[in-house]
Amino acid sequence: MFCLCVFLQLAALERQIFDFLGFQWAPILGNFLQIIVVILGLFGTIQFRPRYIVVYTVWTALWVTWNVFIICFYLEVGGLSKETDLMTFNISMHRSWWREHGPGCIRRVVRPSSPGILEDYSYVSVTGCIIDFQYLEVIHSAIQILLSLIGFVYACYVISIFMEEEDSCRSK
Repeated sequence: MFCLCVFLQLAALERQIFDFLGFQWAPILGNFLQIIVVILGLFGTIQFRPRYIVVYTVWTALWVTWNVFIICFYLEVGGLSKETDLMTFNISMHRSWWREHGPGCIRRVVRPSSPGILEDYSYVSVTGCIIDFQYLEVIHSAIQILLSLIGFVYACYVISIFMEEEDSCRSK
């Protein structure tokens, strides 16, 4: 369980860093909750507290659902559009950090030449990306889903063992 928790934490922390760089507030909040609940699940396993592990399993189901939503969002399934400000809670116009900084991407900043436009506003042109940003986001979510499903199965197994031990202690 410890190794799985380490992988879950590393994946969530990596994703948290890149979501912070892109000012993606909705995923930042979700990643933060994921980090906290994984710690809670690990604590529940070490301290033999099945209720904490149940919280972890319920959260894992929600986490998988959230990651499926992210996949649908970036692949524009069901009327969703990656061009909306949904991931930033409509607070800013920021997008995925990977949009401009993906592997192989060449980023060109074009400053506006018109006198009425703000000086800090610029158009960013991105070309030459090896893999488009939406696919990188989908890969991140797919990895989260895979690790979470493994964690879910393992947590259910641990809960069943704890319940069997509790039942055997009561029957004696």
